[in-house]
Amino acid sequence: MSADFNERELERNLVDHITKFLLELGAGFAYMGSQVPLYVGEREFSIDLLFYQTRLHSYIVVELKKTEFEPEYAGKLNFYIKAVDEQFRQKGDEPTIGLLLVKSKDKVVAEYALSDIHKPIGISEYRLTTVLPDKLKSSLPTIEEIEAELSRKESRNNP
Repeated sequence: MSADFNERELERNLVDHITKFLLELGAGFAYMGSQVPLYVGEREFSIDLLFYQTRLHSYIVVELKKTEFEPEYAGKLNFYIKAVDEQFRQKGDEPTIGLLLVKSKDKVVAEYALSDIHKPIGISEYRLTTVLPDKLKSSLPTIEEIEAELSRKESRNNP
């Protein structure tokens, strides 16, 4: 994978293909935004991607990381979930759900990191071609195609 690949590029590519992405997530997902600002105390934070799941009546916070899972990512996501619950959640909404997308994870490290967090958080690797069912794989680009597209965009942006 390109050394210059970063989380913002991953996010931009997801946002560029948001309709297709929402269809793949399933029915009921509403895109609320990327880099959604949160104000806590005197500081500003940004959520990578925010969705609302209309069937679950719940916000979905998506945090993107280009690296292997690190325990501190769970703490950051837990913080974002609490902030969304406090600032966006309305009467009738269920608790916010967090989804951390990472390049890879050590399952034992992930279990330890989440063991005392009582909010709904999932950690998933974003190697789409190894996770999706065969019938969906053909409708999405391969990792190699995504990397090639990122390289082309980077070449255009840095002549």
